[in-house]
Amino acid sequence: MSNLQTTYYKTPIGIAKIEGDENGIQSISVLDDDTSTTISSSKEIPACLQECITQLNEYFAGTRKDFNLKLNPQGTTFQQSVWKELLNISFGSTRTYLEQTKQLGDVKAIRAVASANGKNPIWIVIPCHRVIGSDGSLTGYAGGVWRKKWLLEHESGAKQQTLF
Repeated sequence: MSNLQTTYYKTPIGIAKIEGDENGIQSISVLDDDTSTTISSSKEIPACLQECITQLNEYFAGTRKDFNLKLNPQGTTFQQSVWKELLNISFGSTRTYLEQTKQLGDVKAIRAVASANGKNPIWIVIPCHRVIGSDGSLTGYAGGVWRKKWLLEHESGAKQQTLF
């Protein structure tokens, strides 16, 4: 039986809510309103989420390019296949939605792929922010286009400002 644990983590671009259990991380989401959220202190972080916090700290510090976490996102079989393919987009790279659908084997599924990207429950670790429009535009990001831009610039080595 699952015992879902939750913690909150302050990132340079907002408060992240992290949920998971012994089966892996189920979700990492960024919150737009952090006024009612208490950031977890290191002694309050559930053991099953501690490695996630460590790796996110390293990512934001610029010392981690790949995550090595046990993931357990909840979604349909199709969504799972899209999210798994997102893991193949390397740090500092981007892929268009059309390229993403080609990787999945069905260019006609572009809207379904874009929808699945938008439902990605594991922010940053499953890097849907690395998928862009065919014209290079930063389209469609559930966390806000400004966060997508920040993350892509962070991964390109550009100096970023902390906004929160």
